[in-house]
Order: sequence, then structure tokens, then C-alpha cells
Amino acid sequence: MKLQSLLRFGREIVVNIALPFALYQLTHSSLGDVNALIASSAPPTLWSIAEFIRHRRADALSLLVLFGIALSLLAYLGGGSIKLLQLRERLVTIVVAFVFLGSAAIGRPLMYELVRAFLARSNSPDLERVQSLRDNSFFKRGMTIMTLVWGFGLLADAALSILLVFVLPISAYLVVSPIVGYATIGSLTLWNLWFGRRMRRRGEARMAAQQTTSRPEEQTVGSTS
Repeated sequence: MKLQSLLRFGREIVVNIALPFALYQLTHSSLGDVNALIASSAPPTLWSIAEFIRHRRADALSLLVLFGIALSLLAYLGGGSIKLLQLRERLVTIVVAFVFLGSAAIGRPLMYELVRAFLARSNSPDLERVQSLRDNSFFKRGMTIMTLVWGFGLLADAALSILLVFVLPISAYLVVSPIVGYATIGSLTLWNLWFGRRMRRRGEARMAAQQTTSRPEEQTVGSTS
């Protein structure tokens, strides 16, 4: 693993696990559980806002991040018990999951926009090829499958996190829940890579088969002319 990747991974652990846990531990006795939990959400929320401002891109990835930040901030508004606050926070994942599922249902799979935004950010030579396949039925079906898998995967992550709300103390939840989230995103990303390569191989095989079947027809026309 490259040094840059290790530093990024370490930063994610500090911002999303270590700092929230430390803030909760330091403040829950003086602020109470609800306010301490709100305080513990500050590092990941502020970091997400800073990253959004730094990239300054109005693509699908940035808009999804901004949408998640807005939902996270809304989740902490209003009163209620500590468990209600934790459950409202999990609604962010549920809403994002339904955005994935809804986009697949209306025939505009969100995964295509996310893949296109990622390729544009990395200046990938595959961007033009992906854009040219937007209306291809085989490619669109693959993007729809990816979108559905992510939608249901995020729903499963939310369901597990909601279960953890009721079985773990708050301090343990602050550590375990992000790990579950990383495991979910990591698994879905690996599945995406596998399925994307499989889809590309099948697409290339289909194109080769079409070219093979068209050649005899061309030869027949040439021999009769």
C-alpha cells in the first residue's frame, strides 16, 4: 500500500473513529449523552464540509456528499432521547440508499453518474468510452444492477447499525458503527470492481461476436456483386 493511501486511511480513522470517541468520552459527564453525541459528530461533519469546499466540484460525487452533510446536520436538530438521536443519524444512510434505488427505478441509475464523476476527477482515458455507452442497453443494465446492489447494501448497513444502537453502549457504538460502515463500503467497492470487469469482458465478447457474424454477410455480398 502506498504511503499516500496509508496516510489517507489513518486520517479517516482519526477523523471518523478516534476523535468522535475521544470527544464523547471527554464531554458526556459534563454535557450529557445527547449533547456529547452531537459534539462527537463535529469532526467527521466538519471534515466532510472542508473536503467539499476543497474540491469545489459540482459533480455527482460532490452533490451526494453535500446531500449527506445536509441530512446529517438535520438529524441533530430537535430533541429526543439519545437512542432517537442515534436512529435519526442512521436515517442519512437510509435516505441515500433510497436515492440509489429510486434512480434505478426511473431508469437513470445513479452509479453511472458516480462512475463518470470519478473518471472525470482522475482524468481517466476511460471517461469518453463510458460516456459513449450511456444509452447502450447492455451497459445501462449493468449500471442499474450496480445501483441496486449499492442501494440494498446501504439498507443492510443501516439495519445492522440500528441493531447496534440497541445492543451496544454509546462509546462502543461510536467505534463499531464506523467500522461496519467502512466494511460495507469496502465490500461494495470490491464488488463493483469485480462486476465492472466482468461486465466489460462480456461487453467486449458481445462486440467480437457481432463483428464475427457480420463478416460472412459482407463476404457473401462481395461475392455476388
